This record gives sequence, structure tokens and C-alpha cells, in this order.
Amino acid sequence: MADYLVIVESPAKAKTIERYLGKKYKVKASMGHLRDLPKSQMGVDVKNNYEPRYITIRGKGPILKDLKTAAKKVKKVYLAADPDREGEAIAWHLAHSLDIDVESECRVVFNEITKDAVKDSFKQPRTINMDLVDAQQARRILDRLVGYNISPLLWQKVKKGLSAGRVQSVAVKMVIDRENEINNFKPEEYWSIEGIFQQDKHQFEGNFYGINGKKQKLSNKKEVEEVTKTLKGKKFTIDKVNKRERKRNPSPSFTTSSLQQEAARKLNFRARKTMMVAQQLYEGIDLGKKDGGITGLITYMRTDSTRISETAKKSAQEYIIEKFGKEYVGNTKQAKNKEGSQDAHEAIRPTTSGRDPLSLKPVLSRDQYRLYKLIWDRFIASQMSSAVMDTMTVHLLNNGVEFRATGSKVKFKGFMKVYVEGTDENKNEEEKWLPDLKEGSTVDATEITPNQHFTQPPPRYTEARLVRTMEEKGIGRPSTYAPTLDTIQRRGYCTLDNRRFVPTELGEIVIKLIEEFFPEIIDVAFTVKMEKDLDSIEDGEKEWEKILDEFYQGFDKRLEKAEKEMEKIEIKDEPAGIDCEKCGHEMVYKMGRYGKFLACSNFPDCRNTKAIVKEIGVPCPECKTGEVVERKSKKRRIFYGCSNYPECEFISWNKPVARKCPKCSKMLVEKKQKKSVQIECSSCSYKEEAQS
Repeated sequence: MADYLVIVESPAKAKTIERYLGKKYKVKASMGHLRDLPKSQMGVDVKNNYEPRYITIRGKGPILKDLKTAAKKVKKVYLAADPDREGEAIAWHLAHSLDIDVESECRVVFNEITKDAVKDSFKQPRTINMDLVDAQQARRILDRLVGYNISPLLWQKVKKGLSAGRVQSVAVKMVIDRENEINNFKPEEYWSIEGIFQQDKHQFEGNFYGINGKKQKLSNKKEVEEVTKTLKGKKFTIDKVNKRERKRNPSPSFTTSSLQQEAARKLNFRARKTMMVAQQLYEGIDLGKKDGGITGLITYMRTDSTRISETAKKSAQEYIIEKFGKEYVGNTKQAKNKEGSQDAHEAIRPTTSGRDPLSLKPVLSRDQYRLYKLIWDRFIASQMSSAVMDTMTVHLLNNGVEFRATGSKVKFKGFMKVYVEGTDENKNEEEKWLPDLKEGSTVDATEITPNQHFTQPPPRYTEARLVRTMEEKGIGRPSTYAPTLDTIQRRGYCTLDNRRFVPTELGEIVIKLIEEFFPEIIDVAFTVKMEKDLDSIEDGEKEWEKILDEFYQGFDKRLEKAEKEMEKIEIKDEPAGIDCEKCGHEMVYKMGRYGKFLACSNFPDCRNTKAIVKEIGVPCPECKTGEVVERKSKKRRIFYGCSNYPECEFISWNKPVARKCPKCSKMLVEKKQKKSVQIECSSCSYKEEAQS
């Protein structure tokens, strides 16, 4: 029989840790929180110093009973929930439920689930950190006060099922503000002049810079014509050639935010998926008996720190020297954390540098492999030397008119041998080197081409861009980004169009009401201040009850006013222009959990509903009578099916093409590659490049 009971959050983690600790330890999972505020009521006594009322979560009774039974059979119970505020709160709730003294050394934490890290943590157990618990409790109660007071109002005045979370409302407001910026944007005209120059057999490009050494903007065609009239002939003199070296430094290891952003850019992962796969890598993957069984592959994935332990640095440097050579080892200067980061844990990194992605490919799923490779590459690159670029700028003159040409090439790859950070625009730096031009020599302009441009509005937020902006503004914390983005879509406040957030009419109505009656809820400055107040509770500088009281005194007055003055809003259904095939009444567009759908206006007498489908002009290859239409799955992924469903069950994840394979006469489909679209046969090996 075991002497000690260890309680973690998940069964996967429990298996891994039990194997590391040996026979004297029994490890069980709480499956997350066992106690919480009741769902059916506020659960907070605002008149009694904001005292929360916790109950056992419905369905968790058998788990709690099992843990109580196991706790009675051992000498000591250790609480090993995740190393963050949420984990500390879970440990505190468990201590109360199992009658464990919170002042006893019952708490163990580890940043990575490896044998050494787990064993070391049990050598240094500590008491439960009540400052962390209070900070988490304050956040939970604050969100309850906001949500459980404003949401019922929205149900009465707008429609049932709405919610008004503190962080989610700010996120929706940001999406709406961006949409308003786009709608109100007035494009401005500007011009550029591109030149193609030649010396001997070498051609290169340059662009107009200015006249007589002064940079000049070109606002209209008339200004362009004045420049081109000033040019005399096609000969340009090389006035200056500037050559220099430029260093490019590696990006630091991932934080939660930067991991979500990069996984979106490079892997096309949604924030929620990134965190789900990262959780699997953290909790442990079965590598087989030969390689250690179930092993945690990455450190804790909820962090805002870029700090790396000295042990991990040394391990990475040894790997880099062995694989690439000493010249590829970077300096060990610690990357600076962003202002306001908590720095409670290290950055996200592999638990062992020597466990390269390729060696793990056979035991990882495709998604696990791709995310692990991203994390491993970024960490190893962060410990490598800077890349060295040779850059060259050439000044070309013709009668005082100056063009400039720039080029660069990699002199020493450094960290770029392993990894280069992506961008939101999917544009990475390309090498473009200029010929060996000498000052005083001449080149011929083979083409001078004026180009008209118009300024573009700011782009809509992608998930990656919204996460980055929230982080930059100090809205939310690492653990809140993914659930916030998920919630604003599930509630129907925003939809994704081409992977970019677009506010819905419902979202705009809700935010307008909140802005009118509860302006602080969607005020970025207020939200940032609240995050700092929660941090100060964690640091033991402020009392959580006082922070809540400061907020609630003003909020309660606005709540009274809203209950009296908020007008009822009727969201009218938009006519769809077609009649119901069951009863003949007009069909209308309605908003559901997964976006808009068609419903009969004669509801509840007629309950006919239909998904909104988009025909792509391709007949169904199976039943021949239906049309292939674009649909969306419950997870909002686009697929293609027959309009005669459920009679015809044809389905394709790739978009069918309106012609047959020239080899076998079967269906052709579009398959998206990284930089192109390919046409492939669904049956044989025929392939072709899609025409742009």
C-alpha cells in the first residue's frame, strides 16, 4: 500500500508522475476543479465582504469521494496542480474538501514533467500560497459580478443566451472598433516610380527616392510627370555605394501569446487547438519502454516569461556545438520580459534539447509533431548566434533625380539555420543581391514605370493579431486568450471570414448597450488597471476584498440605472427571399450557436430550418441530380457536400472542380499548398497547377 497520495489535475499527468515517484506514491486526478461557485445563482454575498459560496461541481461527487477514501489510507497528501493561479486555487479547494491544513507543506509544483523535475519538487514542498489563491478568487468573483448581473439584463432587453464577460467584451469592442476604422477609411492616392537598370549583363531594380538629395513623396500623376520630364536620357550615374554588415538576432523562446501567434501563422492552428496540443505535450507522451515510457516533452505552456534556466541553456549549447559548431552558439544574455509580465515560470521550451523532433516523429500525432517541432526549433534558435547579413544601398542620379536600389544576402546564417520567425503578412525576408557596382560608373535605365497606389485600411484581426494586440495592451493573461476568442464566436458576437474576425449585428448591439450603461467594462485602461490590481493581490500588496469593493460600489449604481433605463431591443429577422417548402411562409435568417441559418418565419407552428449553403457550380459526382454546395462543420471548418443530403451523402474536404480528370474521368479537386493551389484527381495520380 502507498504511503503518500499525490493529486494532480489530469489522468495523463497522473500516469507520468506515478511512474517517476515509485511504489510509495499513489497519484490520482481531480479532473480540474472540484468546487466552484454555483451555476444557478450568483454565489457571492456582496453584503458580507464579497464572501463566495462554493459547492461541489455537479458530477464531481464520485471523484471527491474516491479522493477522500484514498486520503484516509496514506500518511500524507500532496497537492500537485498546475503551477499558476488556477492551479493554486484548485489545490486550496482540494485542501478544504479533504480537510488538509493549508498551513502544512502539502503543495508541490514543477514547471516540467520530467523525472528530475518531479523528484526535486517533492524535496521542497511548501504551504499553499494564499496570495495566489486570493488573486484567482478575486478574478473569479469579479467576473461573476459582471457576468451574472449584466447577462440577465441582456436576456430581458435583447435575447436569451447572451453573456457579458469582462475580457470578452473588450475583445469584441476591439473587433468592432477595427471594423469601424475600415468602414470609415478614406484611401489616399500616392505614386511610386520603379526603374529597371542594367550594367553589362546584370539587371537590378531601383525606386525613385527624391530630387537634389531630398526625399520626395509623390501624391498625384502631375508630380510623377514632373519627375519623368526632369530625367535626361536613360543614363544614370552611380553616385554612392554603401555596403555594411547587419546583425539579425534570434527571437526568444515562446510565451503563451507568441506560441499561439506563430502556430496560427505557420501551422494554421486556432488558439484553442494550440493550447490543447501543447497540454498533451506537457502532460506526457508514451515514448515506449526503451525511451522512458510516458514523458513530458515541453515545459508549462501558460507563461508570459521568456526566461530560460541555466541548465536548459547549457544543454542547448552542447547540442548546438555538436550539431553545428562553436561559432553557432549565441551569447547567454537573458531576453528581457515585456513590462507587466509575471515571470512565474520559464518560457515554453522542450524538456530536453537532445530530443529532436525527427526522433519523436514515430510516436507523435501529426499535430503534436508539428507543434513540438515549432517549440523545439524556436528554443534551439534562441540560443544560437545572430545571423550576419551583407547589405548594399546604391544611389543612382540622373539630372538631380535620385533612385535607390537595395540588396542583401546572408553572410552567416547563425540561428537562421534552424528557424526564422513568421509574420502576419506571411512575408519572410528574401535574399536580393545587387551586382558589383562602382561609384562613378553608369548604368542604363531599361524601364521607368510609374505606379499608382492607394493607402489601404488597417486589416481585420486574425486570431494571432488579436492575441498580440490584447497582450500588448495588457488585456487578460496567458490562460485567457484562447477561451476568450472561442467565447466571442460561440456567443455569436463575432464570426470568422477568411480567418479574420468580423463583428455581427448582435455583437454590435450588445457592446453598444454595455458602452452606454457600463462603460468601464469595455474600457481598455480600466481592464488593464484591473489586471494590475490582480497582480498586486498576488504579490501581497493589496487585499482582494478592497479591490472588489472599489469596483462594485460604482458598478452597482450603474446596474440600478440600467435596469430602469435600458430599452428593449427587438432584433428583426432578415428575410431570405425564399419560401418554406413545408408551409409556404417566408424563410428568414437567424443567428445560432454556429452562425447564421435559415428558419421558417412561421415558428413555432413550423420548425423547418436549413443551413445556409453556397453553390460552387459543380454537379454532384455521386447522385448526378444535386449540386455540390459549400457547408461548415460544427467546428466551423469548410467542407463540400451534395444539396440532396441526406438522400445523397457525398462529402469532400477539398473543393471539387467543374471538369473531370483527363486521365480517368473522375472528380478533380483543389488542394491548397503553402504558396499555390494544385488541381488533383480524387482517384488517380493526375496533378496540375491551378490557373491564377
